[in-house]
Amino acid sequence: MVGITSYGGYIPWQRMDRMTAYKAMGWLNPAAILPGERSIANYDEDSITMAVAAARDCLKGIDKAKIGGLYIATTTSPYKQREDAGIIGTALSLQPAIRTADFTDSTKAGTGAVLSACDAIKAGSAKSVLVCASDLRKERAGGYQEQLYGDSAASLLIGDTDVIASIEGSYSLSYDFSDSWRTDLDEFERAWEDRWRRDEGYEKQLTESITGLLGKYNLNIKDFAKIVIGCHFERAAVAIARKLGADPSQVQDSMMRIMGDSGAGYPLVMLVAALEDAKPGDKILVASYGNGSDALFLQVTDQIEKARDNKGIKKWLVRKKMLDNYNKYLAFRGEIPMDKGFRGEETSSSQLSALWRGRKVFLGLWGSKCKKCGTPLFPIQRVCVNPDCGAIDEMEDYCFADRKATLFTYTADLLAYSINPPAIYGVLDFEGGGRFWFDITDCEQDEIKLGMPMEMTFRIKYVEHTRGVTSYSWKAIPLME
Repeated sequence: MVGITSYGGYIPWQRMDRMTAYKAMGWLNPAAILPGERSIANYDEDSITMAVAAARDCLKGIDKAKIGGLYIATTTSPYKQREDAGIIGTALSLQPAIRTADFTDSTKAGTGAVLSACDAIKAGSAKSVLVCASDLRKERAGGYQEQLYGDSAASLLIGDTDVIASIEGSYSLSYDFSDSWRTDLDEFERAWEDRWRRDEGYEKQLTESITGLLGKYNLNIKDFAKIVIGCHFERAAVAIARKLGADPSQVQDSMMRIMGDSGAGYPLVMLVAALEDAKPGDKILVASYGNGSDALFLQVTDQIEKARDNKGIKKWLVRKKMLDNYNKYLAFRGEIPMDKGFRGEETSSSQLSALWRGRKVFLGLWGSKCKKCGTPLFPIQRVCVNPDCGAIDEMEDYCFADRKATLFTYTADLLAYSINPPAIYGVLDFEGGGRFWFDITDCEQDEIKLGMPMEMTFRIKYVEHTRGVTSYSWKAIPLME
């Protein structure tokens, strides 16, 4: 039996009421208003960091040494020639002897990656494949996409043992259908008329893929406890289900009023939300969209309870901070030029050879642990700092990424450049030992307290625009229970 053995999700901390954008830019496009709010990635996030967050949720308590593959699906990679899966795998401290691949150029890339992972398991190429799907799409100010889209990520572990939801079958369509696109030189997505996307795209192609799945496996639409339809037109999704004979109550919440359409991650984020409420025996149908459609048929097993402790989607939705400043949103997206001051403008070139040699420290957050006295040290050291020990070259590798910590001391700095001042950084004491200073993100200055519990998160350290280098590192955030 091949299927999902674990799941994880990620919704950024910040949300923006769509009316906030409309009040600022509604004069440009008076019809571009939708109800509710959308998720907003922080200034130090991108599709890679969100994928890492979802994957860490998915892999909680799982032996990473047994993972034989890593696939990432995204249409918004920060690189055109550098494998995202390689960065994510290093951040997750996966073994290098695994199969990796980036799936891109279509919003149905997420389901395509899942199907490819299933094929790899069935063929015996791997015993377990981690699939991540994540998108952070930039939208023109005042455009309709600004209202539609939201940022999020999902991760599924595909395997053939301890399966929580078996993947029983699929049906795929591929069409060279131009309703939205982005060339190699485009910063923003281009789109044809909305009615064209809805009537000729979503409604016809999703209906065709779901009908094909039902016919291929002799299924009845009413057999499904939940129907996940990756369609940001809420009424169209319900209309598709009704046309096929389903009850609207079977349709999984589109999350458009609380998150928005997250591109390649959208159908998998909705699937994770469906799995959070699923019961053994439930059948789930998932249909993605993008130059065609993939329809998947899943059945939940009695192993589903083992994933209940993961953050999934619900816990991330509870943790939120409303962003009520539209200009700050534009600044975070890099859509308006900002005065960095001379401190912010003075940057040195990334030493790529040094980053490669120190990848375990920078990307994996590995330190060392003294084999004689058990003292953890960060970064990697040769000499034990314990005054009662002082052992030399008696170290073993020790990872800090998944360890909780407490805030020993901190500074809120208004002189150091930050796109979201003040720059907050502090010293953390890790559970089990180890102390170091880190930047602190996803919080406000008045929320910080000495001794508060913290955890680590993978984020952008800086972007060197002149050379096209995005540098990643680990930061601290308040612990999310």
